[in-house]
Amino acid sequence: MSGSSLKAEITSAMKDAMRARDKDRLGTVRLILSEIKKIEVDERIELDDARVLAVLDKMLKQRRDSIQQYESADRQDLADVEAAEVTVIESFLPAALSEQEIADLLDQAIAESGAESVRDMGKVMAIVKPQVQGRADVGSVSQLVKQRLSS
Repeated sequence: MSGSSLKAEITSAMKDAMRARDKDRLGTVRLILSEIKKIEVDERIELDDARVLAVLDKMLKQRRDSIQQYESADRQDLADVEAAEVTVIESFLPAALSEQEIADLLDQAIAESGAESVRDMGKVMAIVKPQVQGRADVGSVSQLVKQRLSS
């Protein structure tokens, strides 16, 4: 069983939350494990750390979108619930990249791919995305790539 150390860490966190009777954290951790299990069952595979990070990243994006929608609808109570889930999900992600680290990765990827214009953006993103997954907002990184290639 090749397994994922990140998945094992999340499972362990679920047990800790159960022991601590932390219902909010437990609920979010169960949501994460449920999402992972759903993909594993659908695709008949066991997720590695990279895929688990992608799942966490997707869940974060969904929560952040929900927070914006709830706040614009004046539902701060619901936004607070989503924000609490964001905190739990972020606890499983690796340390975020600094702006300088992202800039260095972009420079390296642009040089490596030989990208010269916005048309080459896909090549650059193919190199950068696995490196920033879970450590930076892929949408923001995509915008930075677009800016660099269009100037």
